[in-house]
Amino acid sequence: MVNTATMSAEEFGRTANVSRETLARFEAYEDLLQQWQQKINLVSRTTLADVWRRHFLDSLQLQPWIDPTVPTLDMGSGAGFPGMVLSIAQDAPFVLVESDTRKCAFLREVRRVTDAPAEIHDGRVEAMSVENGFGLIIARALAPVSRLLELARPLLGRDGYCIFLKGERVEQELEEASAAWTMDLKKHPSVADPRGVILEIRNPDRVL
Repeated sequence: MVNTATMSAEEFGRTANVSRETLARFEAYEDLLQQWQQKINLVSRTTLADVWRRHFLDSLQLQPWIDPTVPTLDMGSGAGFPGMVLSIAQDAPFVLVESDTRKCAFLREVRRVTDAPAEIHDGRVEAMSVENGFGLIIARALAPVSRLLELARPLLGRDGYCIFLKGERVEQELEEASAAWTMDLKKHPSVADPRGVILEIRNPDRVL
């Protein structure tokens, strides 16, 4: 059973098994989040009291799917969850795309303070073009599954796949997506939220 009690930074460090140095980088990230949240809406205010579980652990649980050598895109990165968190933890050169200029400014400041090797793309996912595509595309709290596949499919490379963090409406979203898409799907339970699900989607294709 998932523990839903408020998580401290120290508890996060132990649960996620990160080094003291990496935890210090995440603490600097969390400080910036709290400061900037007073100016712009980066995350839901109801989650700030449990930011280590609701945002950091929720993001970091995707580590088993991350290969630092595989080009990875975080669609609609927002405040950097999950892409910036994973870039810091894995020292991986993620591409974070975000259409809100103010959030991009926040992401650049996090990158500077934490020395994360992330590339920040200020613009809409629909406007992106890549030569060989991404091996992995991730997203969290961005759009329903059908829309995520619509955004991701043109950017996926050969043998590329998607990992989406979803909530309690996941079954409804999958049912709606099945009308327009075929896919190879695996569901994994969230370690951060008992209502959460990690979707692993391969070979997405439009229904003819």
